[in-house]
Amino acid sequence: MTYRIFGAIDVGSYEVNLKIYELSARNGVRVINHVRHRMELGKDTYATGRIGAEMVDELCAVLLDFKRIMKEFGVEEYRACATSAIRETHNRLLLLDRILLRTGIRLEVLGNAEQRYLGYQSIASNEQAFQNIIEKGTAIVDVGGGSIQISLFDKDNLVTTQNIRMGTLRLRERLSDVAARTARYAEVMEELLNNELRTYKKLYLKERNIRYIMLVGNYIQYIEQYVHKNRGKNEITREEFMAFYEDFVRKGQQAMEEELGVPDENSSLLIPTLVIYKRLLEETGAEKVVILGMDLGDGLAYDCAVRRKILKSRHNFENDIIEAARNIAKRYHTNRNHTQVLEQLALTIFDKIRSVHGLGGRERLLLQIAVLLHDCGKYINMAQSSECSYNIIMATEIIGLSHEEREMVANIVRFNSGHILSFEELASSSLLDRAEYLKIAKLTAILRVANALDRSHKQKIREIRVSLKDNHTMQILVDTTEDLTLEQSLFGEKAEFFEEVYSIRPVLKAKKL
Repeated sequence: MTYRIFGAIDVGSYEVNLKIYELSARNGVRVINHVRHRMELGKDTYATGRIGAEMVDELCAVLLDFKRIMKEFGVEEYRACATSAIRETHNRLLLLDRILLRTGIRLEVLGNAEQRYLGYQSIASNEQAFQNIIEKGTAIVDVGGGSIQISLFDKDNLVTTQNIRMGTLRLRERLSDVAARTARYAEVMEELLNNELRTYKKLYLKERNIRYIMLVGNYIQYIEQYVHKNRGKNEITREEFMAFYEDFVRKGQQAMEEELGVPDENSSLLIPTLVIYKRLLEETGAEKVVILGMDLGDGLAYDCAVRRKILKSRHNFENDIIEAARNIAKRYHTNRNHTQVLEQLALTIFDKIRSVHGLGGRERLLLQIAVLLHDCGKYINMAQSSECSYNIIMATEIIGLSHEEREMVANIVRFNSGHILSFEELASSSLLDRAEYLKIAKLTAILRVANALDRSHKQKIREIRVSLKDNHTMQILVDTTEDLTLEQSLFGEKAEFFEEVYSIRPVLKAKKL
């Protein structure tokens, strides 16, 4: 039986975790060891924007210990990832360099969208439960130390995902001076959360029927065990949670911590966590809370198993990224009919010239997202739509895309109708490298040509056939029942950049039906 030993290191806001997994086709993703070390990296970050030298020394010692444990277990591959506590530090690059030199571990700092996507993959690794639940109205809520991520699913599709920067550790630190001065600590926390959650409800929960909340985060397992007395049902009704919350308030924090069996070092985060869970249940109106007990490490392991072809996912994650982009486009009232035609045109051109551009499936996905979002800036300013589109995309998280990929999409859209910057000009305000710049140029050239074919936004083309006639010509033969004078007159202008990028001249030929 083929299997792989994989290690996942998660450097979180208040805990550093090592999980070692056996990945196999027969048993799937199986945890064989779990080591955790409590340290509140986020406390320094959220308060001062930096992590102190003593904390860095402790982190390096822990990572060296993790390295030794992985060697003992024969780990063949590992990923070490950090989230908001490292991501939000002002001295991040210096910090990562010190960790690499002292431990030999290259810490990968995940963007928020990447982090949540991996968490979402960890839930999807429990495929049957995941698939059954997302067919109904479901909110997947990932409560971390720094923020809350809420992803809405309906009829197997990801509708939207949003991040609220109000996680358990950040919430506790914001109100650190209040705890000792009031008996209404939980109520004060609710007041701080209320504005954010009510705004979210107004913008994203209107007319949505949310039946389930699937919770990813700490302490929910303790609550479930308390409610069901270790019967392991993996579900809590709304009424059961609210009864538990009333019990907690009545008995007091210390008594409930003892009953729940929460370790002393974690107890200060219990109230912020419960308040967040309670308010989310109230605002979504969900009937049930589902607990699968997954974390970032499980997502990293599942991702590795799929990449190594040890497991095959039944859920189409790329489709979720595309659906999220469609919903962003809908929010900014883009022209749906034009976008549908442009999607077909651009992807057909991409597929027919694979031997010329040398790009893969991931770049095809980026092109598709760029098509879906290329006109969203018109909602803000029609005269400067390409710049506005760029700013919208850069300000909008697209779950499943890294920050670099989102920046590539934003630039493809910006250069579709605007002046394309040289690499040197782009590099002055971006960390994208030359390889990524070349991908932007290649995909922009395709988008420009495809966009020229529906310049009137009247969807005149019925069928398109693309062929490379020789090393210097790409023939685009279209079937139409309408006059293409406008498209043909403006096509040459867009074809020039395509020829500059590929050294191939696009030629448009129309066949009248």
